[in-house]
Amino acid sequence: MRKIIETASQLPDILVSWITPNLRQYRANRMHLVWGLAIVIGTLVALAAIAFRTAIGLVQWPWLGTTTELTIQAAAQQPWWIILLAPTVGGLLVGWILQKYHPYQRAGGVPDVIEARAYGGRGLPLRAGLWSALVTVLSLGSGASAGREGPVVHLGATLGAAVCRYFQLPDSARRILLAGAVASGVSASFNAPIAGVLFAHEVVLGHYATSAFVPIVLASVMGTLLSRLWFGDVAAFEIPLYEITSYLEIPAFALLGLTCAAVAIIFQFALIGTDWAARNVTMPLWLRPVVGGLAVGALGIFFPGILGVGYEATDLALKHELSITVLLSLLIVKTAATAITLASRFGGGIFSPSLYLGAMTGGAFGLIAASVFPEMASSHGLYAILGMGAVAAAVLGAPFSTTVIVFELTGGYALSIALLLAVSIATGLTQAVHGKSYFHWQLGMRGCFVNEGVHRFLSETVKVRDFMDPPPENEEQRTFRPGKDGPYLHDTDTLESALKSFDSCGMAALPVVRKGDATTIIGVARHVRGLRYFNAALISATKEEHR
Repeated sequence: MRKIIETASQLPDILVSWITPNLRQYRANRMHLVWGLAIVIGTLVALAAIAFRTAIGLVQWPWLGTTTELTIQAAAQQPWWIILLAPTVGGLLVGWILQKYHPYQRAGGVPDVIEARAYGGRGLPLRAGLWSALVTVLSLGSGASAGREGPVVHLGATLGAAVCRYFQLPDSARRILLAGAVASGVSASFNAPIAGVLFAHEVVLGHYATSAFVPIVLASVMGTLLSRLWFGDVAAFEIPLYEITSYLEIPAFALLGLTCAAVAIIFQFALIGTDWAARNVTMPLWLRPVVGGLAVGALGIFFPGILGVGYEATDLALKHELSITVLLSLLIVKTAATAITLASRFGGGIFSPSLYLGAMTGGAFGLIAASVFPEMASSHGLYAILGMGAVAAAVLGAPFSTTVIVFELTGGYALSIALLLAVSIATGLTQAVHGKSYFHWQLGMRGCFVNEGVHRFLSETVKVRDFMDPPPENEEQRTFRPGKDGPYLHDTDTLESALKSFDSCGMAALPVVRKGDATTIIGVARHVRGLRYFNAALISATKEEHR
């Protein structure tokens, strides 16, 4: 009895000793502030997404006579020269802004957000983000063939980064709030809160740490709430209720995944190849969108369904209202139009085009399946849904969030087995061919290889100046004679190149000089200190991903 009483008397102290370290860490990471800011950022991003979508409609109204996304009939009623000139004039405005005002001379997108997350939530200046949003509004409003979701994500992340800078938050909090802004942008664009949360974790944050879950959900909920209050609580695509006719169709679903993989691979090659060709053509920056707009407008004369975001054509494919000839034609022309649009420096993303191509692929596949096995094949609208998810997941490299986005976009979860099968096959085969998503290919072009692991990223981003010791106090000892005093390092050398230098010369410490002025020692780099810095950064990243 005495032991029980003693144990009971010690219980408060035990609880305090258990809870106190957790609360201390919670306050140190300023998570109480992060939760509150997640709501604020989610609200700001949702308002920005609403304004962004409304602005696109206002830009397209003068030449289409409508502010909605139902543009096919509106375009068909316009004279051919209007369809030709609208993207061309839009390209002229875009080129002028990029040439004169945009600091990066290109519109931002999801890869910029991923890169900012890798650098601790930094690198998204507000001015560049606002100019990018304007460029994309003009691009999509004038008929450029691209998506609006990626630019909304970039705009939201830019606003989130600005809030983080104001409150001077630690890197871990910045990354979480950056992901929260992304979740709000996706959920506000698609009316898909769960998918927004998953997309932020899977594509931007790169992990599913519990500490990040609450603020990301709060931001996503705010994005969805305001979007529904403004646009209504409806799925992006209204389609009939489909169901799998027979489980004997499973091989057909697998074959659809293979077909979608081929489409995703070709689409990504088209984007990469067109971008490479554009980079190798000498042309004034302002003229690139003009030429691209002229090409897209020419295609739009014959295929108005490829203009703009393309949601109406996608919806028609899901409702099996397009013939196989139209489906295959739009599949080819939309691929070309989107590749030309993005290579021409128009603003826009690849999410909507990926959904579009998937719907066309699945719809055509379903018609063929129905003609071969009419007694077994489900409606080709079902195959259009599956194709939409499979192509988008393969191109974006986001199978989990894309699967849920398709569920929430279409309002149906009864197709889970078929969708998961098609998505997994398409994603796996595309990964086998390309090795990375289109987002990570764009980052690789900038020398940012976040998809190869945190160790590779750190070895290339940590500089010698980050871990070097101060120079000798004696001024005479700071003098350095290149070519006579042995090996040395520049303060801008990467950790990887520094470690190679230590390994090749066998020395434990090397003098550090500035590039362009190798006569003065500005620091001393030590082999052990570099390794210690690298290990500490790895441990910190691992803790953050599992906290």
